[in-house]
This record gives sequence, structure tokens and C-alpha cells, in this order.
Amino acid sequence: MSEFRTGIFRLLKRMIGESSLALAIVYTIGHILIAMTCNRLITGADWTLAGYDAIVEPLINGVWFYVLHKAWRQYK
Repeated sequence: MSEFRTGIFRLLKRMIGESSLALAIVYTIGHILIAMTCNRLITGADWTLAGYDAIVEPLINGVWFYVLHKAWRQYK
């Protein structure tokens, strides 16, 4: 692995750490991008429409993931 790539992974690990909020944000951004791409490829919708559709559901899932992760860490 290159030094640059190793540095990026270390930076992300330091930023995210044990933070449920940071983890939920990274998860939500990835989910939105994946949902937009799937929506576009499956339905042929415009990127703007695919984006609107892809934002609502992952935001709700992001909040759910945050709550779930906090509860998981509390009762672990």
C-alpha cells in the first residue's frame, strides 16, 4: 500500500474513531451515492430526480443507524 493511501486510511480512522455520529455520516453519504446511481441505472431518471429520491430514505436510515449504534455500544 502506498504511503499516501496509508495516510488517508489513518486520517479516516482518527477522524471516525469510536464516534457514532461520524460513522453514521460516512455511512449516509455512501448510501446516498449508491442509491442515486442505482436509481439512475434502474429507472433512467435524471440525476437531479435520482438525487432527490436518494436523499430522503438514506437520511432516515442514517438517523436509524446512529440510534442503533449508540444503543449497541451502550448495551454491549
